[in-house]
Amino acid sequence: MPYRAPRWLPGGHLQTIYPATCIARPPVAYRRERWTSADGDFVDLDFVDGQPGRPLVVLFHGLEGSSDSHYARALMAALAARGWSGVVPHFRGCSGEPNLAPRFYHSGDAAEVEWIVRSLRARHAGVFYAAGVSLGGNALLRWLGESGHDASIVDAACAVSAPLDLARGGAALSSGFNMIYTRMFLQTLKPKCLAKLDQFPGLFDRAALLAARDLYAFDNVVTAPLHGYRDTDDYWHRASARHVLDAITVPTLVLNARNDPFLPGIHLPPTASAAVTLEYPATGGHVGFPSGPFPGRIDWLAQRILQHFDRVSGTRALSDAELCDAG
Repeated sequence: MPYRAPRWLPGGHLQTIYPATCIARPPVAYRRERWTSADGDFVDLDFVDGQPGRPLVVLFHGLEGSSDSHYARALMAALAARGWSGVVPHFRGCSGEPNLAPRFYHSGDAAEVEWIVRSLRARHAGVFYAAGVSLGGNALLRWLGESGHDASIVDAACAVSAPLDLARGGAALSSGFNMIYTRMFLQTLKPKCLAKLDQFPGLFDRAALLAARDLYAFDNVVTAPLHGYRDTDDYWHRASARHVLDAITVPTLVLNARNDPFLPGIHLPPTASAAVTLEYPATGGHVGFPSGPFPGRIDWLAQRILQHFDRVSGTRALSDAELCDAG
């Protein structure tokens, strides 16, 4: 199922922006739950309830994303069509209501992924898959790599357009046309941070926040110090998923387009563990992957994720049958 962008939508920027803004998103009926975290905060999770006994897929969204993001709606609709269950946990402050603790979320938030995944596994005895997009994909890969064999509580995983090398990605987003993405993120991040300062006066430097014009400066003022990193350089280095790809033991698909404006193909890691499939199509943009004739569709990505899960399920079923035959 190799990806090839439609001829009428050329280039990484169009393949990123058009699917997110111009293609109709499928309707999804969500059921929301609010969970209380160990630090007295909360996370909101939006569920799609499938048929009993069918698989569950958890999807971790990207920077300033939500269950309403185009990729989330597309995947959840595809799950509903199969009768599967799905859930989109919102990172702190992304569900439409300010979170309560003096923290937000970040690309290396493996501890948050761990809590959510283990809590979901405790409620779901059947087949369980995990996916992550952009920032959520990096955080998922960090958890998979840091956990090693303990991550086998999920049967398979997929990371899409993850910023595997945060420093290279940050540099890419700090110049030229790519600044349009940076400005878009800062337009929602800065108001959240100002509200956080009202909750916790002096938590970080207000003037430095307002002066931030790129993600490097923003992460230096807010993300890094709030989440235990020395500065942006320390955060971008330690949180990058590329460092743990060789430690992943769960069957995992890493899908990144080589023309992704957020992480140019030249910086994509060439190797990973035997459990990881690195799939780097030439086109697709950042979480774009549009398909079909104009005006296009956004279902290719959801089907590719499910194809990966189906392949892993089929391989495991074959292995179990071989074991029974051998017995």
